[in-house]
Amino acid sequence: MRAWNRAKLLWSYLRGNARVNALPVEYIVETTAKCNIYCPMCPRETHPQPKEDMEEDTFRALVSHSASTAEHMMLIGLGEPLLDPRIFDRISHCASHGISTLISTNGTLLDEKAAARLLDSPLEHITLSFDGYSKETFEFYRKGAKFERVRDNFVRFCRMKHARRSKMQVVVQMVRMDGNRHEVEEFSRFWRAVPGVDLIRVKEDETNLMRPGAAGGRLWKHPCHYLWRGAVYVKHNGDVYPCCQSYMLDGEPVGNVGRVSLAAIFNSPAMQQMRRLHAAGRAGEIGICARCCTAIPHPLLAAGSLLLHGRIVRSVLPLIERLSYRYFGSGALTPQNQAGPAPELVQIGRQRPPSPPSPDS
Repeated sequence: MRAWNRAKLLWSYLRGNARVNALPVEYIVETTAKCNIYCPMCPRETHPQPKEDMEEDTFRALVSHSASTAEHMMLIGLGEPLLDPRIFDRISHCASHGISTLISTNGTLLDEKAAARLLDSPLEHITLSFDGYSKETFEFYRKGAKFERVRDNFVRFCRMKHARRSKMQVVVQMVRMDGNRHEVEEFSRFWRAVPGVDLIRVKEDETNLMRPGAAGGRLWKHPCHYLWRGAVYVKHNGDVYPCCQSYMLDGEPVGNVGRVSLAAIFNSPAMQQMRRLHAAGRAGEIGICARCCTAIPHPLLAAGSLLLHGRIVRSVLPLIERLSYRYFGSGALTPQNQAGPAPELVQIGRQRPPSPPSPDS
């Protein structure tokens, strides 16, 4: 079923179909909106979040509706996953439906007990976010986190994973910004020496908070494959957004998993309109897309991401990024800037959800 679902997504993407007779393979699921540190590059600083977790009914509805097609759920969002008291149950619930999971953590709560619980769980992938090599740089970008504590938590977790011969993929990630780019080489050298680390990912900053206007004047050479394959972004309240960046760019939700089926959300008028504009080379007319800094792969890479299971795609993504930038330059992943005036922007509006059925219906 999952392979057939991917085949239909691939066909729709290659043809530029607005309507897709399939469901996304990847989801970003914000199981909690709570966080315990302050990061100047995080969208939380411009989009204040409530101290709330995703309701269990909402989470289980999402998994139930996507169980036969979803391949990978990233249980992350604008909160710290280890603040979600149900995070271990949610990981297991996904696994029981054949869905692989990923979390990304700031490491402040990754003590020995939490590390052991994660390694005992069916979690397949974890990203350890560590945005600096030096104490000064790290604590500038991760205010409220202590450099030595987080570093030691991460090192211990990696060594525990290595000692257990766990198959969990561990990625240590730095988001490259102006204040830490000079530390990339030392950062990479340090984490290469830690047993249990599978990949070191130095990721470009895809938010506009530290560099306003960074995406101005993008020329969209290729349609964004996220609109066909996902990942769609599911907020803690069940609101669904078209992609990983749309909420942070002030986009409107295209539905709510507590009120509307996933199939209806994925083919809502707003989603179909976005696909039409992308397929026609007019993505820059969409407000959220015009402001987006996310790298868009060449259609060959996008198609390849639909030939392989989402678990494999997520595992090799850091390697693909590194090779693409090294051998082909940024043009292999990111549209070039365009000259001239920006086009008039289209706001993709909220689809008013239908009223929930009455108890008598």
